Amino acid sequence: MPSPLPALVIGREPGPVLHVLPLGATVHRLEVGAQVRRNVVLGHATEQEYLASRDFVGGLIGRYANRIAGGRFEIDGVAHEVGANDRGHALHGGPDGFHRRTWEVVSHRDDELLLALESPDGDQGFPGRVSARVRYAVVGDTVVVEMTATTDAPTLVNLTQHTYVDLDGQDGAGDVRDQVLRVSAGRFTPTDDTGIPLGEHQDVAGTRFDLREPVRLGDVVGDGIDHHYVLEGRGLRAVAELTSRRTGISLVVATDQPGLQVYTGQGFDGSRRSVDGVPYGPFAGIALEPQLAPDSPHHEGPDWPSAVLRPGETYSSVLEWRFAD
Repeated sequence: MPSPLPALVIGREPGPVLHVLPLGATVHRLEVGAQVRRNVVLGHATEQEYLASRDFVGGLIGRYANRIAGGRFEIDGVAHEVGANDRGHALHGGPDGFHRRTWEVVSHRDDELLLALESPDGDQGFPGRVSARVRYAVVGDTVVVEMTATTDAPTLVNLTQHTYVDLDGQDGAGDVRDQVLRVSAGRFTPTDDTGIPLGEHQDVAGTRFDLREPVRLGDVVGDGIDHHYVLEGRGLRAVAELTSRRTGISLVVATDQPGLQVYTGQGFDGSRRSVDGVPYGPFAGIALEPQLAPDSPHHEGPDWPSAVLRPGETYSSVLEWRFAD
């Protein structure tokens, strides 16, 4: 059996302790709890399992989080095509996205880790050479994730972190539908049956997607949620809160991004396993992914912020996970 992957660890008890893999800049384990320590994220035991998985467990997603219709887009009138890996569309950077790359360890201290990745011109079909960095830090009861990127030619960049959370801390044996979620968003983005936006954002009022007040996921999730929410406010602000009724652990998600993809993990089918070998079934974890809107290259207007990054500019995205119990 392959040996378990070594992880780079930051933080110290009683605060969060974060385990990160250079493969995919992946959040492999995250332990929280002042009294009882629990791992509250999903993960796999080996590199082979991470590479074989199609669920992006814990990975740093790039160059483009979410979907690009048909894997095709234009920048300045020049057409580009990215490999399709999800029902005819490019998802999370294509078949060999950033979550499958081994990132360089730039620095590693007790409370901070800095990783870097060079993505060459033409990588997955994207133009321009992109230099990406991610900084993980533990500050008090907060995990900070800072993502940046630069390019030498116009390209698309839309990074996110794809950790699945289960605040019940059951290492894959649980079901998040009994947990309570709130999202500060009055609109969501309807999609077709392949996850591509239909063209307009819709008011959440009167729909099962209304998460503006805390709601038990099992009461609204139905066959699952995998939708983009248009977040209220600007700058770094708290946009979502998840709470376990079983453990009392709560997670506040803060971001400076305009959108949040809420994915309730209904796609897990038992074929992938936890670090402890437990099969991941439907709703084993929930991913709360700050981002630009899905398929933004095919839409225009203030509701669809551009993902185009140009030479001389720096892409930046800040994510915070704030824990309490």
